[in-house]
Amino acid sequence: MGPATPFLLVLSLAMLAPVLSTSKCVLTGRWVNDLGSNMTIMAVNEKGEFLGSYHTAVTATGNDIKVSPLQGSQHRTNKNSQATFGFTVNWSFSDSITVFTGQCFVDEEGKEVLKTMWLLRAEVDSIKDDWKATMVGTNVFVRLRSKKE
Repeated sequence: MGPATPFLLVLSLAMLAPVLSTSKCVLTGRWVNDLGSNMTIMAVNEKGEFLGSYHTAVTATGNDIKVSPLQGSQHRTNKNSQATFGFTVNWSFSDSITVFTGQCFVDEEGKEVLKTMWLLRAEVDSIKDDWKATMVGTNVFVRLRSKKE
């Protein structure tokens, strides 16, 4: 064991500490996605159910955007603490609804990431327009940190 060994040990522990301290992904909190939309998930209860709010940054309607309620469920038996989840957003400013499904990950840098896929169903006037009523997409959310952090 040479003189550099203790230094290398301390250096490697310092590099691993952030990853080890945040190895569990937690849905509760404030999130922002790749389009700038903000989402807040309140406490997840013992059944895995949660409520929250969603403030989208984008819309295909001409209506003023309003904060919309969301409700969802998290799968509670994930042994890796990187839970799967789903939630529904009932848009307050349009006649549409979106369902999201995804998984909560901790990346290589120890940061929590929500990878999601969604289906948005818009109301249409007739069955003839059904073909254009559903859109599909993906979003990546990262935890929104306060300015103090």
